[in-house]
Amino acid sequence: MTPEEVTYTSPRAVRHSILVQRWHDLSFLHWPVDPAEVRPFLPPGTEPDTFDGVAYVGLIGFMMIGLGPLSGPGLPYLGTFCETNVRLYSVDGQGRRAVVFRSLDAARLLPVLVARAVFRLPYKWSRMSLRRDGDVFTYTNHRRRPGPGRPRSRMVVRAGEPIAEPTPLEHFLSARWGLHVDAFGRTLHLPNVHPQWPLHRAELLELDDDLVAAAGFPSISGAPASVLYSPGVPVRFGTPNAVDRTFSGN
Repeated sequence: MTPEEVTYTSPRAVRHSILVQRWHDLSFLHWPVDPAEVRPFLPPGTEPDTFDGVAYVGLIGFMMIGLGPLSGPGLPYLGTFCETNVRLYSVDGQGRRAVVFRSLDAARLLPVLVARAVFRLPYKWSRMSLRRDGDVFTYTNHRRRPGPGRPRSRMVVRAGEPIAEPTPLEHFLSARWGLHVDAFGRTLHLPNVHPQWPLHRAELLELDDDLVAAAGFPSISGAPASVLYSPGVPVRFGTPNAVDRTFSGN
């Protein structure tokens, strides 16, 4: 198996949209980890996707705007809310690179319940806010339920200059055209499409986070290896496809 190239736009068309949304005011934090730490958390039929032999754990905060079914229009109230996710990177036997979510905290209960029921995505209902003060963005999160511990997160990021040409690592961490999920005894790949990311350099001013540890990575500490900001993109998700669960890259 050869992983597909990392491309600025999706290598696959979405002919039948099942979800529309916009991701707005995103901050991306990433830490390197050994691929062996990531592998147990991935769905069957997928392996850690690595850059120069290194896997990454991401903490991403943003505002979801206008989430809605099919081709839209999105829902103005129920479809607009703060979200923060902890994610990993995967590749399947067809070479499709994707995201695997360890947790997704969201501030609207109904989307949380629907996503958990329909796609088995690990959404959590949380009290959240996103505040902007000039070029500084503050993301706060206090998980309500489900799960013990009620982890919290506070992330403060200053957005910098636009990036004309992302580094290979920045491109690898941001250009993801689908997600893998273990749902109802099957591994699914859900493709997505959106314009090329408008990325900015960014500076992490403050981080007090329990989400990464709660997602299974208590050993991660210290400054992230990569900090990025994006004003956002409109997104469409397509029909899920089954993944061969017998694939193993070992």
